[in-house]
Amino acid sequence: MQWFQDPNHSNVDNLNNVRCEASKHLRNKKKEYLKNKIDELETNSKIKKYQTCTRASMTFRRVTTL
Repeated sequence: MQWFQDPNHSNVDNLNNVRCEASKHLRNKKKEYLKNKIDELETNSKIKKYQTCTRASMTFRRVTTL
């Protein structure tokens, strides 16, 4: 029963809970950031592929019409 009344034990529990919640929050933020970054890179990749394809076809048209 002595450890129930020990304020140091309570502080340790509170610190552990806060640390756990902070870690969980930061993990979720990192996951969200990485997911958004991956989506952005995929979108940019698709745009670049389309632009490259368009440039290639325009170059091919110019070469074939000359």
